[in-house]
Amino acid sequence: MHDHPDLGPAARRMNDVVAGIPDGKLSAPTPCTDTSVGDLLDHVMGLALGLRRAAEKTGSSADDPPPAPSAANLPSDWREVLARRLDDLATAWRAPEAWQGATEAGGVELSGQEAGIVALDELVLHGWDLARATGQSYACDPADAEACLAFVANVPEDPQAREGLFGPVVDVPEGAPLFDRLLALSGRDPSWAPA
Repeated sequence: MHDHPDLGPAARRMNDVVAGIPDGKLSAPTPCTDTSVGDLLDHVMGLALGLRRAAEKTGSSADDPPPAPSAANLPSDWREVLARRLDDLATAWRAPEAWQGATEAGGVELSGQEAGIVALDELVLHGWDLARATGQSYACDPADAEACLAFVANVPEDPQAREGLFGPVVDVPEGAPLFDRLLALSGRDPSWAPA
């Protein structure tokens, strides 16, 4: 028994959401400021690959930074490509050694444990972002939400510390559900809906 989460369920939830995105929604807004559905899908394509490499400890892609996320970068078979990348990501993080030692993701050195939680957090939050942007339901596993909340809660509320990671913390009512608290701490309004 390992003391780390299985990324498989979060990757499957993301795949289910991705499969339900019609091509006509690629330009729709998401809860991520100034980011369309297509832009966010391109971001997820890159992070799935980069965080798989972090699990495998196969080196950094920092010498060859990817272009800014854009729907224009998506291949014509983006659903199939992304499904494979998400499956590969989950498989890579099932290896116990992925969670051990040091690794690198996006030019940042992290412990394997930190990188694995970052990968889970990306799957959970962007899964919700894409579902919300495209009118789909999203149910997060409570254990995944707990693990992500513990990670996000450690990020200072200082805007400089959050830059590139999360937006400003959103206020939610006392006693808000666990997942709403995670969304709010990550700078997302749990009641966000497309205009």
